[in-house]
Amino acid sequence: MTVDVISFLSILFILIGIFFMFVGSLGVIRLPDFYSRTHAASKTDTLGILLVVFGLILFEGATINSIKLAFILVFIALANPIGSHALARAALKSGLQPVLFRREQSLSKDDQSDAAERSANDLIREK
Repeated sequence: MTVDVISFLSILFILIGIFFMFVGSLGVIRLPDFYSRTHAASKTDTLGILLVVFGLILFEGATINSIKLAFILVFIALANPIGSHALARAALKSGLQPVLFRREQSLSKDDQSDAAERSANDLIREK
């Protein structure tokens, strides 16, 4: 009975992890700029891989392989966010600007004041 529950939970964790990785892949394709794509890849792939590895640990049981998978889990949990942060920071230092920042710079002064006035009016209407 407990073997069936553990097998079910491990399969569930693995499938949820695969789903998160799939959603992250769609985010990389659909999002507009480098920073958004990096964010999608970093967050969803890290969570997806962690869930898959945790599912594998549950499936394997208490063995030496589970300990090895736990070390991999810790390494991924530390390395992926640090790597994506370093990548985004290097891109920012090299001069790559986010899409929203580029749009704001492309607006003239009159367009910026009109846009700010429209957004302030929208906030007033919402209340």
